[in-house]
Amino acid sequence: MSLAPWEAESRMSILTGQPPLVRPGSAGSPRSDDSWQAELRLAVRDGGELCRRLELPAELASAAGARQFPVFVPSAYLARIRPGDPRDPLLRQVLPLADEMAENPGFTSDPVNDLGASLTQGVLKKYHGRALLVTTGACAIHCRYCFRRHFPYAEVPHSDAAWDRALHFIENDDTIHEVILSGGDPLMLVDEKLAALAEKIAAIAHVARLRVHTRLPIMIPARVTESLIAWLTESRLTPIVVIHANHARELDDAVGESLVKLRQAGVTLLNQAVLLRGINDSAATLASLSERLIEIGVLPYYLHQLDRVAGASHFEVPVEEGCKIVAELRARLPGYLVPQYVQEVSGEPHKIVLS
Repeated sequence: MSLAPWEAESRMSILTGQPPLVRPGSAGSPRSDDSWQAELRLAVRDGGELCRRLELPAELASAAGARQFPVFVPSAYLARIRPGDPRDPLLRQVLPLADEMAENPGFTSDPVNDLGASLTQGVLKKYHGRALLVTTGACAIHCRYCFRRHFPYAEVPHSDAAWDRALHFIENDDTIHEVILSGGDPLMLVDEKLAALAEKIAAIAHVARLRVHTRLPIMIPARVTESLIAWLTESRLTPIVVIHANHARELDDAVGESLVKLRQAGVTLLNQAVLLRGINDSAATLASLSERLIEIGVLPYYLHQLDRVAGASHFEVPVEEGCKIVAELRARLPGYLVPQYVQEVSGEPHKIVLS
């Protein structure tokens, strides 16, 4: 079910700690500034408006698809999309299409069995040694292929007391050596909340590493603040940030500068991409992505086979075709620039390496 703009913003305000959006011209309208919170408030939330800004026919955006999974595109990302090109690979990641309404066998609301891996509200454990915290349902962009587009985010912890209960499960399992902050996007939370959460995780003696999965440094480079770097690097935990870029054009100079700041602070940077029909399903495109990533200090890590989430079947590339693409990629690049082509299969003890 979609939310009205004020309802969506009110929910985001609760999740992120930032003030809610007010209508332009009304009392209390936010001043224009360069903060990442302000950029979130200015994001495009309507498919028709997205098309208008990009000089595309309004009917290209599916109203039904947008109702099922709302549009959210920040201006920094919007500026990287080519106007007038309905096949632009960045546009295709965010534009709701009628294809999303097709029902296809094998495409479900929980394709990787997140709900079955839940230890308690907000804590997932699928693999030995790691636990994942679903920190928020908010994101800086709504990727149309998102495998958690149907996740019941209302059920994850939103208060300190609820997080304490979640962390209690991790504290009582001394096989867990790494905690992953995910979502949604954990960096949608303000740094004060994240710093407090990181401090509590660091107090668990058997946890050695803190991993953050995020698209925010790509969507809104200004999110890489001094306070973010501080809470990531000033505890005893080894910090790892896994970004998600699917195409080299997502990684402009501003993104590069934000990621270099993290790398220079001692944060290990990895990238995971998803193999997507019409976006990056060629060796040439993936080679350009890997070369741009290493240029800004990010190691290509995973290339995921699409998780078969309902509404995303039009993005799927057959595994056989994916293996051929990766073989060609391996012939083009040194080994350290070739990500592992993997698939998450529910119940397996690790991701399945396809190539």
